[in-house]
Amino acid sequence: MICGIDEAGRGPLAGPVCAAAVILPPDFPCGILGDSKKLSASSRDRARPVICSQSVAWGIGWATAAEIDEINILQGSLLAMRRAFFAMVQSAKTALPQPLEVIVDGLQTPDIPAQCRAVVRADDQVAQVMAASILAKTSRDRLMCYYSALYPDYGYEKHKGYPTRAHRAAIARLGPSPIQRMTFSIKPPDFRSACR
Repeated sequence: MICGIDEAGRGPLAGPVCAAAVILPPDFPCGILGDSKKLSASSRDRARPVICSQSVAWGIGWATAAEIDEINILQGSLLAMRRAFFAMVQSAKTALPQPLEVIVDGLQTPDIPAQCRAVVRADDQVAQVMAASILAKTSRDRLMCYYSALYPDYGYEKHKGYPTRAHRAAIARLGPSPIQRMTFSIKPPDFRSACR
């Protein structure tokens, strides 16, 4: 059996990084899957409940903006992946099948008690990683919409914390929000024009 792990939110200036771990059954309808970055928001939202209801097991893990500032974004991503793996293990209704191979999108693997390998662009090739990619992306997007209600002047519901011109302008105008990644570079090269 294969467990796929992927993350969402390495590049934003604000908010946590989210990871998901997923094991799919052999009869899963893989036609609904794809790289979450290439799927439309509506396609991701349609796939999410199918993944959650039909997976053998799945889990979500987070690393906060404060944790990212403390340990850096790479280590924060690996921490979120580790948490997602253990959340998946706890969510399983029965003992997980063994041996379990874990495939992680990218170049690094988290410290987990399983055979684990990193595969570049696995989120475009491996169904389990595609499913994890979708769960991580939709979970993080939902959280950023919640933060938008708390901090409405930053526009988190639109850009999800990514370094858009509007987001950088809001930071320049209002200062950092409580979920800002303070170690990330905020000022754009055209800082003055972004403030107009």
